[in-house]
Amino acid sequence: MNDVSDSGGLAVDVLCLGIACYDLIFSVDRHIGADEKIKATGLTSCGGGIAANASMTVARLGYSVAFAGYLGRDMYGDKHLDELDAASVNTDLVVRGEWPTSLSAILVKPDGSRALVNYGLGRDMPGGEELQIENCRPRAVLVDGHYLAAAAPLVASASVAGIPTVLDGDTLHQGSKTLMEMVEFLVVSEHFARQFSRQDDVEEALAQLSRCAPSTIVTLGERGLRWRNRADSMFGASAGSYPAFEIAAEDTTGAGDAFHGAFAAGLSQGMAWEELLRFSSAVGALCCTRKGARLGIPTGADVAAFLAQN
Repeated sequence: MNDVSDSGGLAVDVLCLGIACYDLIFSVDRHIGADEKIKATGLTSCGGGIAANASMTVARLGYSVAFAGYLGRDMYGDKHLDELDAASVNTDLVVRGEWPTSLSAILVKPDGSRALVNYGLGRDMPGGEELQIENCRPRAVLVDGHYLAAAAPLVASASVAGIPTVLDGDTLHQGSKTLMEMVEFLVVSEHFARQFSRQDDVEEALAQLSRCAPSTIVTLGERGLRWRNRADSMFGASAGSYPAFEIAAEDTTGAGDAFHGAFAAGLSQGMAWEELLRFSSAVGALCCTRKGARLGIPTGADVAAFLAQN
């Protein structure tokens, strides 16, 4: 159950705004070639999407969370909404409409690597209403760069209120270009870093990205992550790396989403920097140990047990 703040708004640890889709995950022996037909060895289906997966992560870890995004009035939207509700994610800010729910087909090889085709991303959230921070008093805000008309004023008002803001930078587009200079924490994939900087060298890409936000992290998959905090960061000037945990990967889909959700949850609880990186990295690693982004998200107890052994 979510609490109501003294000011009358809904009080949650994290508010996530962005994309929700529905995933169809096909297990394949290899990725398909041109004009080729192959048979999948397995099929898993579940909700997905960057911010939606982050909200599920926050909930699974045992923290309160609200998700704001779009779902169509179709069977995939119904299934996804049921998953969010069952996980105790507050869905009062979900918009339903006649556009189809975004749908992703994901091919996963035995080593956990993936290929993904999506239909439906990039549409505006109907109405583009500004989310009032007073109506949902979060301790941290996460956006994924989509629905800019709603995300920009939300991030701006959160910043004024002293609420930590996080951008999950998956790919470079107009929304992420705008928000990356507004948020306090810019946490991006290696792909995003290369797109933005046009550099292959991670350190050079990180240096360029760090001019945009007080704290910047580039996630590197099995190679861990690199970070840089400026002097105006809440954690003070610093830079460094954090190694990835060694796990047997089944599917890397959603690992970045889980990392970001855990990062926002940790910020909402006031974790110290090294603790925050360790916690988020553990959640991202555990997400890779099962097929399906949503199905691989660990619970708080799972993470505590994992960290006790590593």
